Amino acid sequence: MRRPDIARALRAGVLLAALAAAGCELADEEQSYPVPGQRSGPQTEGSIFGPGGINLLGGDRDEPAAGGGIGVNSFLWRASIDTVSFMPLLSADPFGGVIITDWYAPPESPDERFKMTVYILDRALRSDALRVAVFRQQRADGGQWEDRPASDTTAASLENKILDRARQLRTAQIGG
Repeated sequence: MRRPDIARALRAGVLLAALAAAGCELADEEQSYPVPGQRSGPQTEGSIFGPGGINLLGGDRDEPAAGGGIGVNSFLWRASIDTVSFMPLLSADPFGGVIITDWYAPPESPDERFKMTVYILDRALRSDALRVAVFRQQRADGGQWEDRPASDTTAASLENKILDRARQLRTAQIGG
């Protein structure tokens, strides 16, 4: 680097440091910062788009969303977790509505294993708001796992069990 460039860079650095120090002197030491969970000033509940907000993704606003603000139907979510709880969970995303299990080999058939992915597609408690994908593997003679098609009725049966459990949870919550 040439000498004039070094001097110019040094002057710029000193100027920036001076500006930063001057800015600190102007800071209000009595500044009050927001405390989580505490409101201050005039605030109203709701949205800038009105009491209902904007419903971009459809769904039934009267159907309760799961606690904690997740974006899927709470009854379908809980019922899905309950129904696949016998399998080890690999991933559960309540915001995206996806549950992925790890491989599970039933004790009665150790040379066969299953894996499931549950998709909750809507905030409404409806049959088309749920999809289950079942994957099956069988152990070959060499000990490797080979993909095999799962029975067509397996995914449908799991979807029906989840929907039945979701209805039970909903009935228990609303009483009736």
